[in-house]
Amino acid sequence: MGQRTALRSAVRQAVEYDLVELVRLRALLFDHLGGDFFDPSTADDDWLDTLAVVLKEQLASDTVRILVVDGDGDGLAACGIGTVEQRLPGPHLHNGRIGQVIGVVTDPAHRRRGHSRAVMEGLLDWFRDQEVARVDLYASHEGEPLYRELGFTPHPDPSLYWRP
Repeated sequence: MGQRTALRSAVRQAVEYDLVELVRLRALLFDHLGGDFFDPSTADDDWLDTLAVVLKEQLASDTVRILVVDGDGDGLAACGIGTVEQRLPGPHLHNGRIGQVIGVVTDPAHRRRGHSRAVMEGLLDWFRDQEVARVDLYASHEGEPLYRELGFTPHPDPSLYWRP
């Protein structure tokens, strides 16, 4: 499947023309995560407009990489976003640079074709080029096997959050 997948999963960097589709895919991501924390039905749709503005800004950022796979003439099949953050260096983080994968998502009509793997491999190559010391992500139940195959392991720190 390796070469066939690579041919079907041509990954490219997103451009401004992709914004509507990026917003659509990002909304799909939250539809499938479920639970009280991610349930989009508890919020209004204002976040979609804000998302479009932020994505447009991030397309030009050196610390963000948005990768996409084109569908079969019907919009985008998949996308994934990576960011690099400069934190303070330490013994476990020599240069202080951390990568974060933010939402790899494939349209349901295009799943099981290797698109998420291709996007992730492209992001990991970019993270290497950015000389990050570590890459973090939050995995969905469905995505976890892929991330483990790519070398991701459980994070030693507990994941907590706070909302003001």
